[in-house]
Amino acid sequence: MGGYSFHADNLQICVVMVGLPARGKSLIAQKIVRYLKWLSVNAKCFNVGNYRRIETAHPTADFFDVTNSEGERLRRVAAEAAIADMLRWFDEEQGTVGILDATNTTRARRTWVEGICRQHDIETLFVESWCDDEDLIMQNIIDVKTTSPDYVGQDPEQSALDFRNRIRNYEKVYETIDDNDLTYVKLVNVGSQVIINRIQSYLESRIVYYLMNLHIKPRCIWLSRHGESQFNVEGKIGGDANLSPRGREYARQLPQLTRQSVGDRPLTVWTSTLKRTQQTAKYLPYRQLTWKALDELDAGQCDGLTYEEIEMKYPEDFHARDENKYEYRYPGGESYRDVVTRLEPIIMELERQENIMIVTHQAVLRCIYAYFMNVPQDRSPWMEVPLHTLIKLEPKAYGTEVTRIKADIPAVSTYREKGSSSLKK
Repeated sequence: MGGYSFHADNLQICVVMVGLPARGKSLIAQKIVRYLKWLSVNAKCFNVGNYRRIETAHPTADFFDVTNSEGERLRRVAAEAAIADMLRWFDEEQGTVGILDATNTTRARRTWVEGICRQHDIETLFVESWCDDEDLIMQNIIDVKTTSPDYVGQDPEQSALDFRNRIRNYEKVYETIDDNDLTYVKLVNVGSQVIINRIQSYLESRIVYYLMNLHIKPRCIWLSRHGESQFNVEGKIGGDANLSPRGREYARQLPQLTRQSVGDRPLTVWTSTLKRTQQTAKYLPYRQLTWKALDELDAGQCDGLTYEEIEMKYPEDFHARDENKYEYRYPGGESYRDVVTRLEPIIMELERQENIMIVTHQAVLRCIYAYFMNVPQDRSPWMEVPLHTLIKLEPKAYGTEVTRIKADIPAVSTYREKGSSSLKK
């Protein structure tokens, strides 16, 4: 299912976030954008808070009190500016899915947004994050006070207190969505219950399906390539080679490297069906699952060749791949776009899970990393993912934190610069 299948009938959708502060709305909004862009859908988030911060960078809770008419006016101006920018983006950049990230807690505000969208032939899909799970809310408050631009450089405890008061001000006027004429999805306690109403298009149903798999509990994902393989040493691509002696040493050290990062958290390890990933994960003392979808990009007729041999045998292919590596498909093999398509169920399952470690291959890791880090498609196939390195990803409300832990075991570099010839001069 390539991204192109989404563009039937020039549909444009505004996803309108709804919910009190500390309900994970920004995280959900960012995730929708990331997911859609990963699938080649033109999506963008318009965060009303960012527009409001232009005028009011560090407001106190009083700014959000319904009786504060100046605060109310400035918030309305920010919402108008965000919507104006979104409409311009739909028009000038042929946007497909724009996300209006704001509280939109009253029926009146939602009616106003829907009216503007209708005037411009833009469908609306309301996404409400409704939550009364105190632990989740508390975790979000802690997250927000340490990462929100509103509280930069401020005392964390004061920030938390102020943020609590801000929530109370919103609670006074909050009206949950119950209008049967609207297209909406309501996530109760981040997916423990999902209520869906009037979903009308294929793209809306894809977004809803994605949302049904989300949770926003804190968790981490660890990524590692297999240890150095015999093919790596020989400069060959593809195949199902065994690990080299240095690769086997990495496999032996991986449990200690993992424990240092994971601690005593429960963890599940996913590998591909190929020998080199299973040999690498062999000593890890965790539950292990094998996924065919995690197998390396299929190099087709070029499987088992070195880059020099590919350049000599298939010079046109070699250069075509450099020109557009994301779309280029090896003769009888796959492209990066093909890999993304088969990885979609993996991404869905990853979003459902808590702590996961994936031991897989360079191209596959590039695609997974690109999803979490919002890396553009033209750049993702050229990212360096070195051997014998454990990458820890920690999704947060305002982006994903990355830590790289290198094992002290040498390995060949399998990285090839764009435009570099493999042939010896």
